[in-house]
Amino acid sequence: MISRISQQLNIQIVQTENTLQLLAEGATIPFIARYRKERTGQLDEVQIKAIRDLFEQFTALEKRRASILESLIESNNLSQELEKKIKETDSLSELEDHYLPFKPKRKTRASIAIEKGLEPLARILMAQNHLNIEDAAGRFINPEKGVEDENDALQGAMDIAAEWINENANVRKRMRHFFEKEAQITSKVIKTKSEQAQKFEMYFDWAENIRSIPSHRLLAIFRGEREGFLKVHIEPDQEKSIQLLEEFFVKPNSTTAFYLKKTLKDAYLRLLKPSLENELTNTAKEKADVQAIQIFSTNLHQLLMASPMREKRVLAIDPGFRTGCKLVCLDESGNFLHNETIYPHPPQNQTKQSISKIEQLVNMYKIEVIAIGNGTAGRETDLLVRRIHFSRSVKSIMVNENGASVYSASSVAREEFPEYDVTVRGAISIGRRLIDPLAELVKIEPKAIGVGQYQHDVDQSLLNKSLDEEVMSCVNAVGVDLNTASKQLLTYVSGVGPSLAQNIIDHRKENGAFKNRKELLKVKRFGDKAYEQAAGFLRINNGNNPLDASAVHPESYSIVEKIADDNALSVEKLIGNKELLSGIALENYQTPTIGLATLLDIKKELIKPGLDPREDFKIWEFDSSVKHISDLKTGMILPGIVTNITAFGAFVDVGVHQDGLVHKSQMAKTYVSDANQIVQLGMKLKVKVLEVDIARKRIQFSMILE
Repeated sequence: MISRISQQLNIQIVQTENTLQLLAEGATIPFIARYRKERTGQLDEVQIKAIRDLFEQFTALEKRRASILESLIESNNLSQELEKKIKETDSLSELEDHYLPFKPKRKTRASIAIEKGLEPLARILMAQNHLNIEDAAGRFINPEKGVEDENDALQGAMDIAAEWINENANVRKRMRHFFEKEAQITSKVIKTKSEQAQKFEMYFDWAENIRSIPSHRLLAIFRGEREGFLKVHIEPDQEKSIQLLEEFFVKPNSTTAFYLKKTLKDAYLRLLKPSLENELTNTAKEKADVQAIQIFSTNLHQLLMASPMREKRVLAIDPGFRTGCKLVCLDESGNFLHNETIYPHPPQNQTKQSISKIEQLVNMYKIEVIAIGNGTAGRETDLLVRRIHFSRSVKSIMVNENGASVYSASSVAREEFPEYDVTVRGAISIGRRLIDPLAELVKIEPKAIGVGQYQHDVDQSLLNKSLDEEVMSCVNAVGVDLNTASKQLLTYVSGVGPSLAQNIIDHRKENGAFKNRKELLKVKRFGDKAYEQAAGFLRINNGNNPLDASAVHPESYSIVEKIADDNALSVEKLIGNKELLSGIALENYQTPTIGLATLLDIKKELIKPGLDPREDFKIWEFDSSVKHISDLKTGMILPGIVTNITAFGAFVDVGVHQDGLVHKSQMAKTYVSDANQIVQLGMKLKVKVLEVDIARKRIQFSMILE
């Protein structure tokens, strides 16, 4: 198994062995990638996940193989030849093919015919050398068993032969390959539902090769089928399929060709086609799910790793018309200071009072940035704020509020702010997203953030696993302040989880701030293994040990101390000393477990301890002349922000309440296969208006501006 994984991923066997051993010992993927580079040969998180996933896949195959062998032994059907075939196959589908003839079945047409004693006639049919099969059929007439005449006998023999054809492993392998290569997915609208199915109009009469159909189209078609609007089939040309079977079975001088061809057609239409169509449908769906989930994960990564607005006091506004705009003031760390409600928009139109209140709060709480939710009334509120002449420098920034309502109604929000209603909590979330997107967004179920496509159509367990791992990867890449992090943020730290996260919070409340990483071992149920996995990702600023504010793992502190001693410096003086650190001969500090790869990481960390990998925030403003979709004109070039990325392109917000699509064909003058190669979530860019459909609220943009 290890050899197969290594060969498939093109990595050394020792890398696979060590990675699997670390995973078996309970190490997390971020920990292995960051702190066990010598063991894995510097494999990254993607490669480690691939090893784990293949191991799980092959383990499932081996488990199924063992189960089949056990079943065949119990039923006394395991021949040496069959055992050899089962042990040599690496394909789950082919494994099931070998088992199919011996698999316990419910009553079938073939089993009924066998009970009637027609199996010998089926063998004559398949042998194709009997001079007259009709005469042979006459010998099997038995009214007591329900065989009234030659036709009954021949039909029973053909039923048996059809099942044999369906259960032939070589036939199934050949036909499976043909399906995978030639099958078309076709969809037809159910005529009585054509009016209700307008959103699937594109697929009312659709045909495409299943091998090349993009994941988003396949998932859309499957959704149409699931909602009862489309009839969907996946199959190759019927005549070609049956011809392929005839070439496989019918001999040149066959004496039973007439009946055998009828049998082959029946075997295909009744048994083989439904089975292979179902199998191919599942395979195509799994492939589409993986692609859609990958897009979702990539988008989530970009959103979580978005630039934080560091050390700024924020006035957050959750806009609204009738219910007003909720205002909250937050300090530099996102701590809640104050809240108000204003009514600047219809029907109240209290514009002057609202402007006065915003000015008052900006001055009172020394606000530097105003964060405005981009939902209902967002653009109108942004334009209102831009009219205000503040006495200090204040920037207004639109913030994507997807999922804010989910957070505000959650138990997490109620626990944080039990005395405030959902509207105030929502505004707090909007402001905190600007200050630190990662710390705030981890409080929301990833699926609710709204940065994927067809998230409700894909395998939910696979989606949740993938998104949780993406959140964990981001959290550990940035690092977490042990003394200020929320329970939700701590939950995603390597080796922690919900239970230990709560224990850390409880310990912090009872004992005050952590002074060093070693104090983690005093936390209830926080043992050596959890400490090993988590310590390097948890930061303590202004603690007893300056290394605790860095990504240097405690297991490597002795090496840092030795480097400091060798240069007659304290650890404090060593940290940040770029000139000295740049000239150190790292090879002198290697140990049996810590090599150059880890030493280079330590050196990098000592030069810039606790460096946040996220880029600094860059302010980007919409065109003030464009407020509504009706303001858009073909040919306009506008500033925008990428809000979502799909398999077919990216959606861009230009400040008109309706995101527009940049199809991947409009991203560059050359062919673009993957939109993520060109754009990133939150990316600021300029787009040209290609088409505006006000009635359907659809906008087409291009990134090709000339």
